[in-house]
Amino acid sequence: MTNTLAEIDITSPASWFGMPENYSAHGDEVGHMIDVVQWFMVILFVGWTIFFFYAIIRFWNKRQPRADYHGVKNHASTHLEVGVIIVEAALLLGFAIPLWNERTDSFDRVMGENPVRVRAVGFQFNWVFHYAGADGKFGRIDRTQVSYPGDPCIDKLDPNGYDDIVTNSFQLPVGRPAIVQTTSTDVIHNFSIIPMRIQSDAIPGKDIPMWFTPLKEIETSVVCGQLCGASHADMVGAMKVVAQADFDKWLSKESAKSKEKSLSELETQNAVTALNQ
Repeated sequence: MTNTLAEIDITSPASWFGMPENYSAHGDEVGHMIDVVQWFMVILFVGWTIFFFYAIIRFWNKRQPRADYHGVKNHASTHLEVGVIIVEAALLLGFAIPLWNERTDSFDRVMGENPVRVRAVGFQFNWVFHYAGADGKFGRIDRTQVSYPGDPCIDKLDPNGYDDIVTNSFQLPVGRPAIVQTTSTDVIHNFSIIPMRIQSDAIPGKDIPMWFTPLKEIETSVVCGQLCGASHADMVGAMKVVAQADFDKWLSKESAKSKEKSLSELETQNAVTALNQ
């Protein structure tokens, strides 16, 4: 999915290095921010390179055979430092923070748009995805019940969780907002979807929401963006963005299977309890 030579935008530094095509509603704004930062870095690189060569020539020992032990006698450097601080403060307070406030979205607004909700549970070294079933309600989460790596910790006694889906398949419908709540059962991971221009840390004991809207159908990878152990580089999951009808069909099928399995396990447990009594 990297850009070909014909697709490279010469005004976009991100595309020079193979940034994949954007697939999310907010992705172009993220790409613009990356390009602005990269252009600042280019300007700084050119400026400091020029200064570097100026200093080499200006203070070449053939031009300055004797060292000056007194140095600068005026306060020019102090004035420059104060000027830099003022400019940086103006950029941060006058531009960066207001722009961030303008471009970030609110959780409450997204919740009002009937989003798909899913929990992404990281563990060394894979991802598990927890969806609410056909009833649209997540089962109660009880973290004290964690019993294996990647355990979503669904309370087995909560009827709302009987049809919940736990799967390695991460699927979302195209054109519909999605809220992904990231968590972990061991160490800190990072849930990163590069074509969607989004990522979030997955921290043990916490569900951290992130949200985005896929614009086009795609099959891509979910990677861990946080060094998490010896096999960190192999912590790659699969993601599919499909048509809404296909997603509904998949969700209904998986939900029915989960409910059947849960009721069967509950029936077996009740039978064993009755025999023990």
